Amino acid sequence: MFSLTEPLPDRLLAAFADEFKARPAFISRAPGRVNIIGEHTDYNDGFVLPAAIDKAIFFAGRLRDDNRVNVLSLDYEGKASFMLDNLRDDSLPGWTRYPRGVLWVLREEGHTLRGMDVAIVGDVPRGGGFSSSAAVEVSMLELASALFGIPLTQAEKALLGQQVEHRFVGIRSGVMDQMISAVGQKDHAVLIDCRSLETTPVPLPQGVTIVTIDTGVRRELVGSEYGLRREQCEEAARILGVKALRDVTPEQLAANLDKLPEVAAKRATHVVNEDRRTLDTVAALERGDIEAVGRYVNASHASLRDLYEVSIRELDIIADLAQKQPGCYGARMMGGGFGGAVIALVRDDAVAGVLDAVVRGYREATGREASVYHAKAGPGSSAMPVT
Repeated sequence: MFSLTEPLPDRLLAAFADEFKARPAFISRAPGRVNIIGEHTDYNDGFVLPAAIDKAIFFAGRLRDDNRVNVLSLDYEGKASFMLDNLRDDSLPGWTRYPRGVLWVLREEGHTLRGMDVAIVGDVPRGGGFSSSAAVEVSMLELASALFGIPLTQAEKALLGQQVEHRFVGIRSGVMDQMISAVGQKDHAVLIDCRSLETTPVPLPQGVTIVTIDTGVRRELVGSEYGLRREQCEEAARILGVKALRDVTPEQLAANLDKLPEVAAKRATHVVNEDRRTLDTVAALERGDIEAVGRYVNASHASLRDLYEVSIRELDIIADLAQKQPGCYGARMMGGGFGGAVIALVRDDAVAGVLDAVVRGYREATGREASVYHAKAGPGSSAMPVT
């Protein structure tokens, strides 16, 4: 749970009162995430090991007596107003797309909604692989669940958020981002089985800081090759006669690799081995072997670069620079690819030196400035009444 006296909720309450001349009924919160390992495995029914972070998206809202939705965004310094029967109005500001998508999916699921006044603020970095869009979806679902009295489990909130991506936004994403935003735990990563949605908290080691280094290069997943990668994985699964690549072991893949087209073979090799690396990372964390975790993380980046081909020069430069620094156990690109950030696991007393060397080296190599974030594993989403 969170406190209304924290800076962002307090600021949101003040802005809501100023705009709508009233107090909201509820405030909701949903965090962004980092993913330690398990990239592009979620939509292959595989395993992922993300952690919710201590940065989040907050919504404040109250019901209206009509079907109008008024939305105020503090981060975009914008306002929008629309009717519940016109949620697909593409002339509305882009930042309204995910809140509108949540309302659209809830209506499609048969829930009766009313208009509302809503204000939004957050500190999840946008476009850097921290899943700010999933945080918006889950936070909006928390608010809607509270306002309309819709009983939803945390897993159901995650699945509805995924439906926003699939049916409203047009991205055939996996469920990892929404799931970790909904079920995150403080000081833990969470192993998620993306088929069963079973979750297992995994304590993170003491003395290690998770840092993310943002390339500053932004990507748009709808316009990228994200969908193509999924199609290639599905093609490989069909040829191998399985429901999803999660059902193939590295040994089985090696014995049948010659049945696959060259590109599909590369994609399948990444996914199948990434699933194994993810489970091996959990075992290494449980026995306290952070050096082994670092090796798996480094291998993940090489696989994403060479086999899944979703890395770019800027990501490779930062990952390579970080991996070479004393005190950095491992580093890899994070997120969908084609831009975004690198995640690195760094010994606490080496953080300043590692980041200084990476930021300086990246500037010298590219002329770009990298943005650095320290991430702590935090709790998942929630909503609370405003009294």
